[in-house]
Amino acid sequence: MHRYRSHNCGEPNEALVGQKIRLSGWCHRIRDHGGVLFIDLRDHYGLTQCVVDPDSPAFAQAEKLRSEWVVRLDGEVKKRPAGTENPDMPTGQVEVYVTEIEVLGAAAELPVPVFGDQPYPEDTRLKYRFIDLRREKLHQNIMLRGRIVDSIRMRMKQAGFFEFQTPILTASSPEGARDFLVPSRLHPGKFYALPQAPQQFKQLIMVAGFDRYFQIAPCFRDEDARADRSPGEFYQLDVEMSFVTQEDVFGAIEPVLRGLFEEFAKGKAVTQKFPRISFRESMLKYGTDKPDLRNPLLIADVSEEFAREDVSFKAFKGKTVRAIPAPGAAAQPRSFFDKLNDWARSEGAPGLGYVIFEEESGALAGKGPIAKFIPAEAQAAIAAKAGVKAGDAVFFSAGEETAAARLAGMARVRIGDELGLSKKDVFEFCWIVDFPMYEWNEDEKKVDFSHNPFSMPQGGMEALENQDPLTILAYQYDIVCNGVELSSGAIRNHRPDVMKKAFEIAGYGEDVLIEKFGGMYRAFQYGAPPHGGIAPGVDRIVMLLAEEENLREVTLFPMNQRAEDLLMGAPSEATMKHLRELHIRLNLPETKA
Repeated sequence: MHRYRSHNCGEPNEALVGQKIRLSGWCHRIRDHGGVLFIDLRDHYGLTQCVVDPDSPAFAQAEKLRSEWVVRLDGEVKKRPAGTENPDMPTGQVEVYVTEIEVLGAAAELPVPVFGDQPYPEDTRLKYRFIDLRREKLHQNIMLRGRIVDSIRMRMKQAGFFEFQTPILTASSPEGARDFLVPSRLHPGKFYALPQAPQQFKQLIMVAGFDRYFQIAPCFRDEDARADRSPGEFYQLDVEMSFVTQEDVFGAIEPVLRGLFEEFAKGKAVTQKFPRISFRESMLKYGTDKPDLRNPLLIADVSEEFAREDVSFKAFKGKTVRAIPAPGAAAQPRSFFDKLNDWARSEGAPGLGYVIFEEESGALAGKGPIAKFIPAEAQAAIAAKAGVKAGDAVFFSAGEETAAARLAGMARVRIGDELGLSKKDVFEFCWIVDFPMYEWNEDEKKVDFSHNPFSMPQGGMEALENQDPLTILAYQYDIVCNGVELSSGAIRNHRPDVMKKAFEIAGYGEDVLIEKFGGMYRAFQYGAPPHGGIAPGVDRIVMLLAEEENLREVTLFPMNQRAEDLLMGAPSEATMKHLRELHIRLNLPETKA
């Protein structure tokens, strides 16, 4: 018999009844039932109930066992007595009567409980992640992640993509976040950077004549943590294609994501044809470029109605005003409206104005604190734009356009949740398209790139030369699922003359192109194909499919909110010897007394 096990803890079944077997694993739970000890033995594959009778030669040893001790158990498989079977366990029809126990690894008192999966302080869980990973839900999430990555690879290869690996040590690149720098020992005073994304490399792969690239790519960004963004590092399905239009990218990626989600959705419905929503439409109707389409509420612009001369509500005059419908809210108590107002104030807004619509003499009549300032004709126009009827309410967000849209978007989500309007068991996808190429940088009083500077402008050189830059759209797109941005992508600007002009409009000369993006800019001088791509976030995909709210629940060894690895003690101080080898002298900030 094998030194440690003849079977794993997920295998014992009725076919083994009467056989002697050997199991090894962790003592998941130990119960004393009238002198008979029950040990639930757990390994990666499952859990088996083991029984130690008082007359067993292993009983004295069994009494010493504690939770999470690693042991080897020998015994005979027996059918469980009638009425004690557990149909929820693959091994629930049998149990092992133990004849011999060997302790392979004793465990100290546990800082994190394994049995029960109860909540526990996050920093403790991260410091003792190797114990935390034994917990059933987290363990299954990590295994789910592996199956999802396997499925992605299979689907990409079936679609004709080939997997490449790009460098980890590269040059610093201003892509919107801070780089992690790596000092060079051989080149004093110079630094490598960890890639924020393989953006330039994957484009160079296309210039080199390869046609369909993908990679499960590690990316490194020195950013603050959020629930949907890991500090330090994350993984994305990095994709690039040659000789493609925007529609070709959609046609290649949409089936991969749809099939992936259908495979792991546990019966939830998945969007079959991803709708395309323009950035401008999304900001108007949903107040965000990451709309959750499970929520049916649509925001309306009612700025014109509040600009009318006969509307005397001065707080909204001259402002962008967005209306958020609240179907059936007239039946809600006053506390419903007060709570939403308090929430809006907590977000830094003055509040949410609202009108409740009722029917009087066959016509709509608005009630509420601001209704008296809005004449009947304007109320009817607001109700029509917001799509409400008697028994509904409308909430208002007002201010500068961006701020009004943001508050309206958040209010839409909150109202939908409060009224129970959002669908639950569904994955709702969409494409957000037609992003603006440029935006106004108020701090520097100049036109700047809105998102990715490498995107091809719609209209090409003609648009750059003849249009107001703030009206130019880019061939840039996002994939959004249930309000989570999974990916950004674009058709790339592969022409050096168009790229030079695009950077010139944003105030960057050709010297900046050469200095910051020299490798790619030079490559484009030697025949670059039209190309485009996308990079869905693997961590976020797994988070959605695992039905988790935080990326740390689907990542093996995550950092905490302060970008610290509590398990390994990173970041840590370097020794003076190491610093001398790297020609580095520290200039630390002064600490306050």
